[in-house]
Amino acid sequence: MAGGVTDMDGAVHGGPRQLLRLEGLALLAGAVLAYRALGAGWGAFAALFLLPDLALLAYGLGPRWGARAYNLTHSTLAAAMLLGGAWWVGAQPSMALALVWLAHIGFDRALGYGLKYERGFGDSHLGRVGLGRSVRAERA
Repeated sequence: MAGGVTDMDGAVHGGPRQLLRLEGLALLAGAVLAYRALGAGWGAFAALFLLPDLALLAYGLGPRWGARAYNLTHSTLAAAMLLGGAWWVGAQPSMALALVWLAHIGFDRALGYGLKYERGFGDSHLGRVGLGRSVRAERA
């Protein structure tokens, strides 16, 4: 694509990649501030923060299932729907869970962990992660 925004692998690079990572940081900060305003316990936050990463176990079934499970638990869509539904009915425990979930997603995005392609865990929309990263991805 013109301007070096994406590679043939579908990963975003350059300025757009940095913007997406900053959006992740903003999501993390917003979710943490909303969680604080909700008055939920920080022990629960800590206990639940890594829960979405249990989806990584699906990689034991292969990269296709792993990517699908990871993307299901690391896309903001389901977490935002849970938050909206919980807010609508006034279910504070579910709101707290959704905010922790969104904070986790924001944290991952800020670190450069994007939604996965079925080629393997290291291939994401934010570029390669892990030991197989390319030099170009390091510079972007």
